[in-house]
Amino acid sequence: MARKKPVKTILSALPDKSSVDTESSKWSRRRFVRNSTLLTFATALGMPIVNGTKLPYGLHPVALESGNVPFSIEGKHSDLVLLNDRPLNAETPAHLLNDDITPNDVLFVRNNGLPPTDVDPETWTLTIEGESIEKPIELSLNDLKTRFTPYTYQLTLECGGNGRSEFDPPAKGNQWSTGAVGCPLFTGVRLKDVLSYAGIKTDAVYIGYYGKDTHISGDVNKTPISRGVPISKAMEEESLIAWSMNGEDLPMQNGYPLRLVFGGWPASTSGKWLSKIVVRNQIHDGAKMESPSYRVPCKPVAPGTKVPDEEMCIIESMPVKSLITYPKTGGILHTKKSLTVRGHAWAGDLEVDKVEVSIDFGATWRACHLKSPANRLAWQHWSVDLSFDKEGYYEVWAKATDSKGSSQPMVLPGWNPKGYLNNACHRIALKVKS
Repeated sequence: MARKKPVKTILSALPDKSSVDTESSKWSRRRFVRNSTLLTFATALGMPIVNGTKLPYGLHPVALESGNVPFSIEGKHSDLVLLNDRPLNAETPAHLLNDDITPNDVLFVRNNGLPPTDVDPETWTLTIEGESIEKPIELSLNDLKTRFTPYTYQLTLECGGNGRSEFDPPAKGNQWSTGAVGCPLFTGVRLKDVLSYAGIKTDAVYIGYYGKDTHISGDVNKTPISRGVPISKAMEEESLIAWSMNGEDLPMQNGYPLRLVFGGWPASTSGKWLSKIVVRNQIHDGAKMESPSYRVPCKPVAPGTKVPDEEMCIIESMPVKSLITYPKTGGILHTKKSLTVRGHAWAGDLEVDKVEVSIDFGATWRACHLKSPANRLAWQHWSVDLSFDKEGYYEVWAKATDSKGSSQPMVLPGWNPKGYLNNACHRIALKVKS
């Protein structure tokens, strides 16, 4: 949800600054702005805002957000929202993510280049090479499927820029709201098994990937993206070279016929249309590994600060986060009727310890029922029964806490130049009538 400045017509009605000098007068002015703004919001919504005085200053009701324009993408749900068409990027409305396992047609699309147009799975190969590999090898898809043991894991993928639209000052890039996340079932072989087959030298530090997507400029000498992960992440049980999603071939826009999947880390590390993996004796230096891509300031900075490249750190495990998937924001409910609210929560390499919801803008919180993950690095499902005694406008906020005690902030977390890692509480709007 984008932050909004106070309504200009309200500000124009404030007393002249020179006429108010006492502390009590200053407080009266702030209270006037606050109450007038709430009245304006309530007028726009057509009903009073229940617990409105508890709405943090600087936020406006989520029901007043302006949405994006739906756009049809082949093989994807018609309600995905287009953010960019070259390269193609589209996010999923939160209510479409209500399934425990994300269906193929609703998983978000995040491309950096143009997908290959000449995919032939019969001739597709994967090369394993690099300074820290003992014997470079080339494997076909059939080799991967027959020489190694296949595994299936449900893994959370989230774009590092999910939630970028809330940052102020604005950050450049696709203005994701909440829908650049999903948790399908992926089937493939463990990356560590393939790397071990080729032989890993003791000086291995990082792996990098290369895909067959092409740069949007059309220049074949430019690589759109080539990122990677430390060797320790590459060697985890759940790190996959995958060819299947939910028991079917990968969707074209999600990497068909082969991709990497590193659950819990920025989805940019999970290379699509995978054709080569390099094992490096240094941090990988491919395209989009350089600062400031997929990096945040190593220490907190003030909003709008220009941060030197050398003071930016690579994003690794994603922060704790939650999503309300039912009901759809904007729903109408009758007073004293019970409503079951549902959603998911995830926490990078960690598990989620608890999820809580609030219907009074974070003044009080209620514990939710939280399920264990299907496997490590899968999101967790939560639910809670709520009732609303008064007519008016409500918001439901969700807040998750991870296994190390870190919780989501109620509003936008630390600003960074690229708009990464926004894990503020998810909010939906409800109207209650008798």
